[in-house]
Amino acid sequence: MNDKHKYILLILFLPIVFQSCVRSRNAQLPNFIVFLTDDQGYNDLGCYGSPNIKTPHLDEMAKQGIRFTNFYAQPLCGPSRAALLTGCYPIRIAEPGNVKNFHTKLHPKELTIAEVLKTVGYQTACIGKWHVGEKPEQMPLSQGFDYYYGTPQYNGNSKLIEQSKHRCRILRNHDTLKVINSVEEMGQLTKMYTHEASDFIRQNKDNPFFLYLSHNMPHVPLGASESFRGKSDGGFYGDVIEELDWSMGEVLNVLKEEGLEENTLVVFVSDNGPWIEEKIGDHAGSAYPLRGAKAQTWEGGVRVPCIMKWKGHINEGITNDELLTCMDFLPTFSELAQAELPFNLSVDGKSFSDVILNAEKSKHDRFYYYAYTHLQAVRDRGWKLVLPRPKKPGYMKWRGRKIDQVDEIQLYNLITDKEEHHNVAEQHPDKVQELLEMIEAGRIELGDNNQIGQGARFFDEASKTDRIDIYKEWQAGNKQVNESFK
Repeated sequence: MNDKHKYILLILFLPIVFQSCVRSRNAQLPNFIVFLTDDQGYNDLGCYGSPNIKTPHLDEMAKQGIRFTNFYAQPLCGPSRAALLTGCYPIRIAEPGNVKNFHTKLHPKELTIAEVLKTVGYQTACIGKWHVGEKPEQMPLSQGFDYYYGTPQYNGNSKLIEQSKHRCRILRNHDTLKVINSVEEMGQLTKMYTHEASDFIRQNKDNPFFLYLSHNMPHVPLGASESFRGKSDGGFYGDVIEELDWSMGEVLNVLKEEGLEENTLVVFVSDNGPWIEEKIGDHAGSAYPLRGAKAQTWEGGVRVPCIMKWKGHINEGITNDELLTCMDFLPTFSELAQAELPFNLSVDGKSFSDVILNAEKSKHDRFYYYAYTHLQAVRDRGWKLVLPRPKKPGYMKWRGRKIDQVDEIQLYNLITDKEEHHNVAEQHPDKVQELLEMIEAGRIELGDNNQIGQGARFFDEASKTDRIDIYKEWQAGNKQVNESFK
């Protein structure tokens, strides 16, 4: 065989060798599924102590994986989703026009989990509620997702109801497929999302994939399909949760049928605590035994149920007390997928791969509790310091009505008092001072309701040198950039 023939054979075989290498590498990359529920309380699963809601699939998932007891989200829907997708506190995240919306709207230049995983060949899908921006450049297809099926905002959005009399609309990519007008139609969402998610998994079983399955439920107005309505001992709310449990069971079954269990890390988590208000009655969940609820920075507003399963990789039947957060998904998935983050990107999340794979300690040494842009507390290991604050602060706009007054500095030992009943600030003055210094470090880096942090990102008009002046103008009401900022 002469050199020319060897060269031709080499040219012919190179694509085959390349494709084989790609398939081999892809087979080694883990899939990621984040199954996110909306306003589900800490106590709203059987394995977290619910006395009347049956969740056999999630309970079994906990037996086959890890159940976390100190997992944190943000106190509201939009900020929590933004934190999950970007790995950052919402106050750090850039938003269009350099404003801070009550529900965070991602700036197109922000980096999401989907965009990071796309760099190493992942197929990505967002199915369900988006709620981090409604303009085309803020929607999933512009933020790293290959496929989108769901609702841009939350169900029951007051502006949508007022303007067009419908509760929400369902999109496939950028096209409106269906308008939801009734509670009965709302009750079909969980099944619709589940079927879409199952199809996505089957279609991408030969590719590494990231599925962000973000359910609308159990955010009010509630909806459950006929198969589940009226069946739970937990009332209508229980019906909704039990259908979500069915949804997780379907997703796990598809993974098993397609032989993907050992190559897929599955995460179940809620976006914040339960929405407890008089007007919604028994349509809300429970954060028992934790204090507080959605929109509050007491533990019941931000500590959420979280379960992870990865067959053959993580130990089974584990209850883990390490401090972890929704911001940790981006660095964790990036590490496991061997995807590099930009060297100059500041993220607040920490990879928990060693926590789930090697039973090591969390890398977090603190967690800041923000309500909108207001820094209200900090946690350091087992200690939590709560700052004094006014009741119903104006900068919280209408959500401020849920913020109760705190008259003095409060210190809680969350290891022995997760209910936050016993203020021990007087007994531990040194710890109070240490945590106050942490608070000040947080203000400097991230910001507060009257201070812009040095690490906050701004991609639009204002420069870093004049952002403080602009902030003061907003606070004084001299510049009507964003009503909710006042």
